[in-house]
Amino acid sequence: MVLRKIPVKDAVGKPLGHDITEIRPGEFKGPAFRKGHTVCDEDICHLQKLGKNHLYLIDLDVDEIHEDQAAAILAKGLAGGGITWHDDPKEGKINLYAEKDGLLMVDRAALAAFNMVDEVMCASLHSYTLVTKGQKVAATRAIPLVMKKAPVERAAAIAARNGGIFTVLSLKSGHAGIVITGNEVFNGLITDKFAPILQKKVVDLGSVVSGIVFAPDDAFLIQQAITFHLADGCDLILLTGGMSVDPDDVTRKGIHLAGANEMHYGAAALPGAMFMVAYINETPVIGVPACGLHHRTTVLDLILPRLLAGEHIGKKELAFLGHGGLCMDCLECVYPHCPFGKGM
Repeated sequence: MVLRKIPVKDAVGKPLGHDITEIRPGEFKGPAFRKGHTVCDEDICHLQKLGKNHLYLIDLDVDEIHEDQAAAILAKGLAGGGITWHDDPKEGKINLYAEKDGLLMVDRAALAAFNMVDEVMCASLHSYTLVTKGQKVAATRAIPLVMKKAPVERAAAIAARNGGIFTVLSLKSGHAGIVITGNEVFNGLITDKFAPILQKKVVDLGSVVSGIVFAPDDAFLIQQAITFHLADGCDLILLTGGMSVDPDDVTRKGIHLAGANEMHYGAAALPGAMFMVAYINETPVIGVPACGLHHRTTVLDLILPRLLAGEHIGKKELAFLGHGGLCMDCLECVYPHCPFGKGM
């Protein structure tokens, strides 16, 4: 790269080789002048106020690349399905956006490998963040103004290896069946408060509740309730109660009798350690412990969107919840704008 330094007053009529940033604390930070802008007499005073008494004309070698071109190459490699970006870099940076509502998925190992390449970077939201169409999910840039093409191309190849580091998965509109277990509720000794909570969580994610069945602490009757929902076409079943270790907690047995071919009991998250995910053929069956009645946010809020996005949740996925899976029990819950579940 050849840089030719010229006094700002001699730059009139010449194009800028890079964005020139302006910072007004508390008001603005961004490009005062964009790359390619032709300097005119009226710009001189403004440039001097920005501390620019000299400007630089850039001549690139054949193996070099400008930050704006580099950013576009990087963004193209990073963007997978459900991600969009615009080839309009600002200060050498390009943002990536969700192309649709859904669940952001990040290939964290590939992102780390990408960021290990010298002179490039990318930062993103956490994986499994619920995002809306048009929301910024990541940003990338080449760090120097001019760099060699080879590391840019290497980083882009790492990003694109498995179809992009970032994807957004749509949440399917499922039909959920709810089973409320417990003798005290079934016999009318107490009023159920669990069903409205679960129903709201399901509906807020774009699915519907097809039906609610109440069952006592009887494994065979719980089995029948599950079978009823399956016959009714439900593709997701949630059960509450009976997930503890008391002898009359028979919900898991009822799920087993209903034909569960896979069952994972226990999640590395609090609240929600006694959470359970099972499968009857391909239908997920969720066992929600009593904490879901008393805590606004539990492990259910971490897992339910992933199931609706089509992810298969097994022992490994429940184990990986541990890093970041400790709720701080704040007096005012601000989830998802908090660390809970963010270590996944």
